[in-house]
Amino acid sequence: MIMDGRNADAGEMASLGRRSGLVDRRSFLVGSAVSLGALGLAGCAGDGMSLAEAQKLYGPVPDEKFPIPAADISKVDPKYYRRTVRYESKEAPGTIIVDPGNYYVYRIEGDGNATRYGANVGRDGFRWSGDAYVGRKSEWATWTPPPEMIKRQPEAAKYARGMPGGLDNPLGARTLHLYQNGRYTLYTIYASSDPESIGSGITSGCVGLLSQDMIHLYNQTPVKTKVVVLPA
Repeated sequence: MIMDGRNADAGEMASLGRRSGLVDRRSFLVGSAVSLGALGLAGCAGDGMSLAEAQKLYGPVPDEKFPIPAADISKVDPKYYRRTVRYESKEAPGTIIVDPGNYYVYRIEGDGNATRYGANVGRDGFRWSGDAYVGRKSEWATWTPPPEMIKRQPEAAKYARGMPGGLDNPLGARTLHLYQNGRYTLYTIYASSDPESIGSGITSGCVGLLSQDMIHLYNQTPVKTKVVVLPA
């Protein structure tokens, strides 16, 4: 895909919305409708977090350029809620570690702790691993499908000249663009407004966090931050 004038394939990841005239979000994620089912929640969201606490953590973000609605946490397994966990690592504080096998992203905090986020990751055949770094950051980035995607999904051709930032844009509110050796890898960590996607492999190698989690990570992540993607 092309974002902000640069070539980038974030690969059938987030939403183009379900409103009339827009392409279905999940058709870009998996190429077909996928139902993961809603997870029922009672008074406790799991791991000591109450439902009220989870609803606050993933509540609306009204002060954004495009106000973000609350995430429907009933569609997210509570184990994927953001929390501080013990995580031993030799990496420096601030380093981002992607664990695609378990659908987690970690931000190393030091002293054996990390902030852990639930994520969606690359599907079979699109996974990758290795070291990278954040070469660019974008808020409400423009999204343009690459020619390969338009060939697979002709309905994407309407956005060949770019889709402006917004709630229906696949890149969402925030994007971290991953580089290696000074070159863009075409992979990103991006904001997803699709709670059903968290804990699944659906993208062409990119990594998505719920919008509220992505904003939290983005605000603490400067350009040049190291990113380690573990083998799945």
